[in-house]
Amino acid sequence: MKAFVVTHHGPDGLEAADVPVPAIGPHDVLVEVRAASINPLDVMVRNGEFKQLLKYERPFVLGHDVAGVITQVGADVRDF
Repeated sequence: MKAFVVTHHGPDGLEAADVPVPAIGPHDVLVEVRAASINPLDVMVRNGEFKQLLKYERPFVLGHDVAGVITQVGADVRDF
């Protein structure tokens, strides 16, 4: 799948990449993203302002604001 990933902290650390579709765990849902956005918090994460708190291993996919369709549901998911 296509995604924008953070390869290093800073304004030039964002790159388009092909990444594998994530495997879901028992408490996860997989969403086929139809729309996404980058908010001010994502910019701060990209710039490394939270690297002491958030131990993301690079490269990581940036962005948590999404809209889409759930395509897979983990075995223990009961509500969403």
